Amino acid sequence: MTKTKLALGLTTALVAFAAATVAPTASAAHEATAHAKKAAQKHAKKAHTYETVETHSSSFSHSNSSNAKVDALESQLQAMQAEIRSLRAAANRPQIDPDTAKVQELETWANSVKAEGHAGKGAKDNMVFFRGGYGYNVDGRGGTLDPTAANGVGALNGAIGNHGAWYFGAGFDFGINDNLFGMMQGTEVLAELMFDYKQLGERKPNGITTAVGTAEKLPVPGVNTQTATVNSLSLAASPKIKFLKGSNFRPWLIPAGFELTVISPPSDAITVLNPGMMFGAGADYKIWKDVYAGADVRWHQSFDNVDGVNTNGLTAGGYLGLGF
Repeated sequence: MTKTKLALGLTTALVAFAAATVAPTASAAHEATAHAKKAAQKHAKKAHTYETVETHSSSFSHSNSSNAKVDALESQLQAMQAEIRSLRAAANRPQIDPDTAKVQELETWANSVKAEGHAGKGAKDNMVFFRGGYGYNVDGRGGTLDPTAANGVGALNGAIGNHGAWYFGAGFDFGINDNLFGMMQGTEVLAELMFDYKQLGERKPNGITTAVGTAEKLPVPGVNTQTATVNSLSLAASPKIKFLKGSNFRPWLIPAGFELTVISPPSDAITVLNPGMMFGAGADYKIWKDVYAGADVRWHQSFDNVDGVNTNGLTAGGYLGLGF
């Protein structure tokens, strides 16, 4: 009986002390105290039952029963100690408000998006460039035919045989894809829009010759005083594949693009437009911030000549680009 009371008192005191120590707030302490009171009442009822049984038992059974009670109380005490430890751990764990957790998660996501954006801004996907250099036509530009019928045959006013030319132009690169549509990482696909002005010769004869005008007695003074500049304007739209995204040095190629050339003077049939294709390759280097310097070579191939005028040829030169 003495051991039972002693164990009961020890258990009750331990529970009350642990509950008071663990609870971080008034509500937690109140719950722990209530739990301790319930446990004490429960143990008191059990003790009362044990006491009644002891009164009506023999001395031998009394001894065995007391030992069983002590063992039961010890096991209950151990279980309560484990529960106290779990309560203490829960009380020491920092409490995070659900709204605060959501805000922190959104901030983390926003920071990751910003970091990715800044990383991608290291190499601009779009560019405006200004180019110039040397051009070469495979065939001579040809001459112009005198529209008057001298001796029944049209007369040439002189061949425009220039093959060499100089050019200047500008264009835009617009980024479309960063990985060649999933086939190659770090390889961009861009759309290029470009125009070039090419000049082959200056002040070449054009129109009716003086001799023909005199022979025909045409009342047109100074019929051959006007001259023409032999030139052309090309408009092109092409896909461009650019390698080594993120690097300062970026080689590229144009597999094939559409080009439309306007010639001047017009052909003998007064035709000025000549459609064709363009192929090219080149590279540029980032020299400072978003400023690029590059060089390229392009081949221009027409589908057909323009009533005797062939515009096939090569251009090679350099360009200065600005990323945006």
